[in-house]
Amino acid sequence: MRWPPYKHIFFDCDSTLTAVEGIDILAESSGKQWRVEVLTQAAMDGELDLEDIYARRLQAVKPTHQQIRDIRRAYKQHRVQDAKPLISALQELGHEIYIISGGLLEPVREFGVYLGIPTEHIHAVGITYNELSGQWWLEGNEQYMAYEDGALTVSDGKAEIVQKLLYGRSGRSLLVGDGHSDLLAARAVNLFAGFGGVVQRQQVLEGAPLFLQSSSLAPLLAIAAGPAAIRRLIGTPHEALSRKALDLIHTGAIKFNDERLKAKFNAAFDVAYQAINTKPGRSASAAHGDLDIPDESISN
Repeated sequence: MRWPPYKHIFFDCDSTLTAVEGIDILAESSGKQWRVEVLTQAAMDGELDLEDIYARRLQAVKPTHQQIRDIRRAYKQHRVQDAKPLISALQELGHEIYIISGGLLEPVREFGVYLGIPTEHIHAVGITYNELSGQWWLEGNEQYMAYEDGALTVSDGKAEIVQKLLYGRSGRSLLVGDGHSDLLAARAVNLFAGFGGVVQRQQVLEGAPLFLQSSSLAPLLAIAAGPAAIRRLIGTPHEALSRKALDLIHTGAIKFNDERLKAKFNAAFDVAYQAINTKPGRSASAAHGDLDIPDESISN
């Protein structure tokens, strides 16, 4: 039974590609952490609409331009395990990678570029600043004034962005995310994969056709490219990631809520797993640890 590849892969950013929430980083730096975390959690769990809390969180924090810039460092330092090598491998296989995030555009865009994603494939929320607020004469001290209201500041807006990006393009599509807004956007793609490697949200765990229960994103290589495709990576720089992906799947990294989907994937997976594990030269480094090499530029 064949598992089809997904040409277009859309990632959420916060708690999916990075283990932090940008708004929580701002709240911590402003001493408003508890208040903002409560609102964020309620929105991610679907208890409050994102449009009801977006302005409230930013008004509570009132960040400076420099505080928003500083999110980029936290994103890089806390990148989810194997995010960077996964994106590299998928791109080498010919997949198109995107980020669609309700986070703030400047740090999300820089983080996405660091991961190897083209800027035109990165979509987040723009910010305007009051150029005459605070110590405006010092660079980076301009204070937040407003955000650009749009599809990414409402709970059910991501689907609109996905549909626009897919218009006129061929190939199947996959969305990966952890929150309620990602689950709602599932209607715009061929497959939605819930991600619980940072936080498991019950609504997503139960509502996603498949749910990744691994702290590593490596199993998405098999989901997105197809188990047969990752066999082609054996003998390339992506071999360790391929073996790690299959090992994690073999030990239960994916929970399926759709039994037909489960049967289809397992049939294709079993063939790929047996083929790869009968080849000589199995790398011990494939089974454990983060395959992403630490980057000295993170401190910048």
